[in-house]
Amino acid sequence: MTRCLILLMAGLLSLLVAPGRAEAACNGVGCSCTVTATAVSFGSYNPIASTTNDATGTVQVTCTMVIALAGSYTIDISSGSSGNVAQRTLKQGANSLNYNLYTDPARSIVWGDGTGGSSHVSPNFTALLFVQQSVTVYGRIPAAQNVAAGVYGDTITVAVTY
Repeated sequence: MTRCLILLMAGLLSLLVAPGRAEAACNGVGCSCTVTATAVSFGSYNPIASTTNDATGTVQVTCTMVIALAGSYTIDISSGSSGNVAQRTLKQGANSLNYNLYTDPARSIVWGDGTGGSSHVSPNFTALLFVQQSVTVYGRIPAAQNVAAGVYGDTITVAVTY
C-alpha cells in the first residue's frame, strides 16, 4: 500500500490547502495518482449567533493508467493541533475555537484516521485507464463560542492510502 499526504490549513476565514500534489504507484500496477484539496471557507464567525457555521471543501484523487477494473483507497484526515479528532480546535495564540470535519452532510460522522471514534472514507472505483473522484469534506464550527476576534488556524494532514 502506498500513502500520499497533502497538508490542509484550517482557519476561521477559510480552510486553506497548501499548494502541491502527491504521487504514488497504485498497488504496483504502474499507475500515477495525484491528490489535491480545495478550501473550506467558514467565512466570519459570530460568537452570539445561535446557529452553527457550516462549510465544505473537497479532496480529489486522480489516477491514470489504472489496470484493475475495480478498487478502492482510504482517505484519512489528521486531528490537527488539538491532537484529538473528536475535538479539533482552531487557534489564535492562546485562544481556541472548536470545530470539526465530517464525512457526511448531516455532520454526524467525524472524519479522522479511524481512532477515537472517527471514520475513514474509502471510495470505490470502477475503471480501466483513468479514475477521478472528488470527496466532500464537511466542516462545522459549533454555535455560541465566546472567543476573541481574530484569525484562527489549524493544520490538517490528509493521507490517501492506495
